[in-house]
Amino acid sequence: MEKQTRKTSFLGVDLGGTKLLVGEMDAGGSLLGYKKYPSGPLSQAEAMKLITACVDDYLATARPAGAGAPAALGLGLVGRIDARQGVWLGIDPARNEEIPVARLLGGRYRLPCFADNDVRSATKAEMLFGRGRGTRHMVYINVGTGIAAGTVSDGRLIFGSHFNAGEVGHTASGIDLRADCVCGRPDCVESVASGLGLDKCARLLAPRFPGTALHIPQNGARVSAAEIFERYDADPLCKTLADNAAEGLANLIMNLVRMSDPDTIVLGGGVMTDGFLYRKVLERLNPYTIRFVTGGVVLTGLDPAFVGLMGACSNAIKGMEETT
Repeated sequence: MEKQTRKTSFLGVDLGGTKLLVGEMDAGGSLLGYKKYPSGPLSQAEAMKLITACVDDYLATARPAGAGAPAALGLGLVGRIDARQGVWLGIDPARNEEIPVARLLGGRYRLPCFADNDVRSATKAEMLFGRGRGTRHMVYINVGTGIAAGTVSDGRLIFGSHFNAGEVGHTASGIDLRADCVCGRPDCVESVASGLGLDKCARLLAPRFPGTALHIPQNGARVSAAEIFERYDADPLCKTLADNAAEGLANLIMNLVRMSDPDTIVLGGGVMTDGFLYRKVLERLNPYTIRFVTGGVVLTGLDPAFVGLMGACSNAIKGMEETT
């Protein structure tokens, strides 16, 4: 009987705002197994306890049959990460404890451990398995609850002097609705085009459109981006919201093209998933400005449900590549 070959696997942890995914992937990008756990608003210390509890459970109960020992552990976390040292510097100004996550978790699980923030992690997944394969000059823009980007220049991911590079949601959109942002700007791209921004602008502009059929929840839930796009042709408020978001994102893309000269722009994140906003953005891009974006302005081909986990596993894969 022929002996079955075990694939080398890479363990990943994707910590999101409402869920945590633990799973593993092989070096070719195939997801071998995963398990989903609930999360929520957490301090970094609370997040560390949740991560260890979930990884312990996954290893005990959910690994695929016959899987060998993982080669490395990768983490995709929100906030500022010193990826070179594996230190989680903070989630936001109120949650900024420095935690050596790579050392702590690597020691606990006896594995090489690598960490980065969620958007740079997804950028690595695009470089390894997505639209970024074969290019050394790419920008990945995640349009979800917020907006951020990973920039690859000459094959190298840009981190910045304080590991804060990529916060492109806090650049001017060209649309001033006085939707003031925590950064002090009245016209951030994030304030008009992200999930939070669409909700904020819907509430801000709704009084100007008294006949709108858009559902605006009063229980703390957000206005649905999908509903805004569905009602585009029939509801003037929804058309205004979607057009503003498309204009802001198009301006952001053209600014980033002028700044870093990428040959490929990849768009991902929940707000882009159904492709509606993507098509509206393309209509607003100036052909002269993007003439050197030869790889196109494209939607991610990675599964939005698992791109975070793929990014976490990609941290492990690239981390091992860079240390061997």
